[in-house]
Amino acid sequence: MTELSGKVALVTGGSRGIGAAIAKRLARDGADVALTYASAADDARIVSAAIEQYGRRALAIAADSADPRAVIDAVERTVAELGRIDILVNNAGIFPYGPLDEVTLEIFDRTMSIHVRASFVAAQAAARHMHDGGRIINIGSCLGERVGGPNMTVYAASKAALVGLSKGLAQDLGPRGITANVVQPGPVDTDMNPANGPDAEAARQGLALRRYGHVDDIAAMVALLAGEGGRFVTGAAIAVDGGFSA
Repeated sequence: MTELSGKVALVTGGSRGIGAAIAKRLARDGADVALTYASAADDARIVSAAIEQYGRRALAIAADSADPRAVIDAVERTVAELGRIDILVNNAGIFPYGPLDEVTLEIFDRTMSIHVRASFVAAQAAARHMHDGGRIINIGSCLGERVGGPNMTVYAASKAALVGLSKGLAQDLGPRGITANVVQPGPVDTDMNPANGPDAEAARQGLALRRYGHVDDIAAMVALLAGEGGRFVTGAAIAVDGGFSA
C-alpha cells in the first residue's frame, strides 16, 4: 500500500516536462492517473506506459486547455472511466515571451485562457465530484510574484492570477475539506526552458542555489500536497524556485 492508493488524479498538460514528472510521481505514490495533452500523443503514450508500470491505471485524453468544453470533458471522462477524482493538477501552460509592443490580443487571450480560465473551469468541474480530502494544485511560476526582467508581462500576469484563484478556491472549498494551493516553480530544466539555453546562465545567477531545478523537484512538492503532508495546507503559494524569491 502506498500513500495515494485508491485515489484518482488528473494532470493537465501531463505528456511532457513538469506535467509528465507529476503524473509519474503520483502513480508511484499509488494513484491512478489521467492526463491531458494538446498534440503530443506519442509522449502521452510513453507517460501512460510509465504509469502502468507502477501497477496503476492510466488514461490519456486529447484536450486543448484553451477550449473550456474540452477541459470539462476531460474531468468528466476521468470520473467516468476511472471512477472518481481526488486530485486535480492544473499544469498545462505556454510561455509567451517578447517585447510588450509585440504582444497581440490573441497571445494575451490564449495565455489567459490556458493558464487561468482552464484552471478555473477544471477546478469548478472537479469540485462537483470531490469529497473530503480532495486536492486542487495549480502550477504557477516564480514570475507570478517577482518578474525580475522584461518581456514576460503576459506570462507573469497569468501566473499571478493563479495565486488569487487558489486562495479563492481555498476559501470556497475549505468547508468541504478540499484544499487548493499553487506551486511556483523557478527555472526548471525542460524543453520549454532548457538548462543549456541562451538565457540559462543569467537565470542561474538569480538563484540562491545557482542551478536549475529538475522536474522531479516540482513533482515532489505536488506529491506532498496531494498526500498526508497537505492535509492542513490550503490557500498557499509555495515557491520551489532555488531561491529566486529569497
